[in-house]
Amino acid sequence: MTPSISSIKALLRRTYSGPWYKRVAVWLLTAVIAFLLLLGAVDVNFLWLFGRSPGFEQIKHPVQNEASEIYSSDSVLLGRFFSQNRTPVKYEEISPIIIRTLIATEDERFYHHHGVDFAGLVAAAKDMTKGHARGASTITQQLAKNLFRVRTQYSTGLFGHIPGLKILVMKAKEWIVATKLEMAFSKEEILTWYFNTVDFGQNSFGIQTAARTYFGTTPDRLNYEQSATLVGLLKATSSYNPRRHPEASKKRRNVVLQNLFDHGGIIINGYRANAHQLDSLQALPIQCVDHVEESSYDGLAPYFRTGLQDYIDMLWEKGLIGTQDNERLDLYADGLKIYTTIDSRMQRYAEEAALRQMRTLQQRFDDHWLGQNPWQDQNHREIPEFIENIARRTEHYKYLAQRFPDEPDSVTFYLNQPHRVKLFSYDGPIYRDVSTLDSIRYMVSFLHCGFLAIEPDTRFVRAWVGDISFDFWKYDKVTSKRQPGSTFKLFVYTEAMNKGMKPCDLRTDQWFSYNDTISGRTRQWAPHNANGYYSGAVMSLKLAFAQSINSIAAKLGQEVGIHNVATTAHKMGIQSKLDEVPALSLGASDVSLLELVNSYCTVIADGKYNMPLMISRIEDRDGEVIYEAKLNEQQAIPYRSAFFMQQMLKGGLTQPGGTTQALWQYIHPVQNKTEFGGKTGTSNNHSDAWFVGVTPKLVAGGWVGGEYRSIHFRTGALGQGSRTALPIFGNFIARVLQDQRLEGRYAVKFQPPREEIFRGDYECAVSIEPPAYDIDSIANLGPMEGISFDGETLTGTREEPQVDEEAPTTDTQEE
Repeated sequence: MTPSISSIKALLRRTYSGPWYKRVAVWLLTAVIAFLLLLGAVDVNFLWLFGRSPGFEQIKHPVQNEASEIYSSDSVLLGRFFSQNRTPVKYEEISPIIIRTLIATEDERFYHHHGVDFAGLVAAAKDMTKGHARGASTITQQLAKNLFRVRTQYSTGLFGHIPGLKILVMKAKEWIVATKLEMAFSKEEILTWYFNTVDFGQNSFGIQTAARTYFGTTPDRLNYEQSATLVGLLKATSSYNPRRHPEASKKRRNVVLQNLFDHGGIIINGYRANAHQLDSLQALPIQCVDHVEESSYDGLAPYFRTGLQDYIDMLWEKGLIGTQDNERLDLYADGLKIYTTIDSRMQRYAEEAALRQMRTLQQRFDDHWLGQNPWQDQNHREIPEFIENIARRTEHYKYLAQRFPDEPDSVTFYLNQPHRVKLFSYDGPIYRDVSTLDSIRYMVSFLHCGFLAIEPDTRFVRAWVGDISFDFWKYDKVTSKRQPGSTFKLFVYTEAMNKGMKPCDLRTDQWFSYNDTISGRTRQWAPHNANGYYSGAVMSLKLAFAQSINSIAAKLGQEVGIHNVATTAHKMGIQSKLDEVPALSLGASDVSLLELVNSYCTVIADGKYNMPLMISRIEDRDGEVIYEAKLNEQQAIPYRSAFFMQQMLKGGLTQPGGTTQALWQYIHPVQNKTEFGGKTGTSNNHSDAWFVGVTPKLVAGGWVGGEYRSIHFRTGALGQGSRTALPIFGNFIARVLQDQRLEGRYAVKFQPPREEIFRGDYECAVSIEPPAYDIDSIANLGPMEGISFDGETLTGTREEPQVDEEAPTTDTQEE
């Protein structure tokens, strides 16, 4: 039987009547019940009025953004990727001093409440009536806000948008989450979570990062004054920042020290500190370490680390990474430990060798163009609008064009107005008041480089130098594509060996032509040697390769078939599309340094191909290994061909007139420790200079050139690969082999030939030919330029573009 309204009213009158103490008790009980019902309604999002709250499963397994750490193969921290700069620590790794300091300052009854300190709430309310407002949130409540963002991520209910009710709903959520946290975790675990999530300012999330950022130490070594400074920061990370506001920070620190002293938390030599000892602590100055705002690209190998996210995505797409949720990894939030193949010692040697050579080369380049602009066409005339076309791709130009849409004169005016600009120099950044156009003129005159070292047997990338300065040029020259010049002849001669030829087979350096069809027109194609004439000498293929004779390489390419050369190049490691034209034999199609060096590794690895490996192992935030590198070798070319090409590469140093002989001056101190080989290359118009050097256990290559192809030396002698890129390899490999920690792995000789190499063939491969003539690089040769058709040299068939669309805009940094 349903009770009537009158009976309900009668019940309420009896319940709330009687003696005053009974009425007070009933009202209090009613308030408690109503409060509990409110909490329950908020927790379950009753009628979708309060918004979603984190459940027990989320609270037991909270996920927060953690920095991923990048390690070298020799266990050196290369850098960290983060959106919030945070590295978690364990409870045992946190100093007891800062734990006591935090509790005394933020939540003195931390060990006695269950998430919400009701006594503290009453005290705070009492102080508020006296005009002394203060917070009453416990450490656990603060953790609830830090860990689950209940004030933003979960405030989606209807009541959450009503100003009068929003704060009540948010507080209810904090109390609920705090209580659940206390039920799910111990006090020590809650403190650990708190110290790993709290924001200490200056992009320092968590005690590990804060200790390093402000004091250059670790959380377990924090002393009293450091701990008090960091805890004092929590009240206002900006106002009490010890770097920006040292006096305010010191005053706040001393308040925290006084509070810790009052709670008996300062222990010196096993005894509670006295007032004199407290005064001594408060008199100490705040000593912060020098600090530059930490970036994800600080440290060694920044160009290498920029490519890690793409590399990890590639591994994930191939199903090689075993995550439980099968989601893509996020370097900036997933707290990964990534163990790369980079060796920090070799990386440092590579960076030093590159900068040393480029500093020298830049001075030579500046002297070469003294008083002139290096952006010129093939007839040495300055390219019209070259600088202006680059300027049109800058953000500053786009801003001006939007500001003055129909006023080109205004855009030009402001492009020529001086302003403060940060520019690159080899002695450190410089600041000048120059215009946008002048800053581009300055920056495009620098030469650039890329350098890469890979182990052929493991395919581990050991060193990666993407350019001369990551701060100013983000465009990675290891992965960018340019004409490889004579370094591409490796594939021509490899295919010749595939066809059964031998290094001692003879060819003649003489003129020849070949009919080629381009755009529907049949034309006669004839290659040029670098010095413009043909010697008529009969020489072995080994000597022709060593001396980089263009006529023989081009003729050989026609003999074996250009399509077959391209196919072999792809099998060995070239992934770029290759134009199957006659000039391909001389390196007319663009490739990357990464592809080229890895292809040379295929020769040194006895013909086995494998992709370059940048990461050896990945661990997730729980320490579980989710990826481990494995070789997936494929026999790209026969062993016979690989062995012959190893001998051919060595011939560059041993054969008369070999283009690699300049290497001896760099490797002389270590020449007996291993065996060396290599190949130089210089592309059309001397825009790109290359050298790939090989040893049995390490292959490394370098590229040198302008950011745009029209930036180059005017003569081949100065811009040859042997004079520009080769010294980087020479200085690098000498340092590696002189390092006793590395010598044991890399100071080895090539293996003797297998049985399938007959004695006669072996003697043919290692023989030394009588001298012919010295030659290096190609000249005036490209897919359609610098070649002869019907006796006419069509050097202007394909003009140099005024701005290379594949290269990025030169970076100048404006203040």
